[in-house]
Amino acid sequence: MNNDRRKDVDMLIEEFWKKGYLTLFRKFGTYLPEPTAIGGFEVDAIAKQRNTLAIGITLSEQDFNDLVMIKNKLAYLANRHLKGSNKKVQLFVGVTLLNFKKAKSLLAELDAETKKNIKLFQISYRENISTHKDKKSEKVLFS
Repeated sequence: MNNDRRKDVDMLIEEFWKKGYLTLFRKFGTYLPEPTAIGGFEVDAIAKQRNTLAIGITLSEQDFNDLVMIKNKLAYLANRHLKGSNKKVQLFVGVTLLNFKKAKSLLAELDAETKKNIKLFQISYRENISTHKDKKSEKVLFS
């Protein structure tokens, strides 16, 4: 299970990179420190892009057993803002394909202002890229 959580956090970090964010804190990292709990809720990563911050969380199958807790967590984290200004903090929520519909229906229950700060994305694992050794063992058809 710990390995799956690590892969989920890796996909979350990759999503940050795709959007142009620089990771400041992350769980299961080697060089970056782990993020502290925000309002009693655990977060998986915190990233920065220019003057904006983003919080990243991943939701597993066990998290969907308590929908009230997830709803409170999403609402609380999506309504965070920076100390110096009232600029909202973006919340990235990663879920697997099996839980994507549950997460979308849960987001539909939140108010419009909160939904604007939440970016829901699907966690999908890539297959391992074949190595040079695998390519070398294939027979050559033409020479």
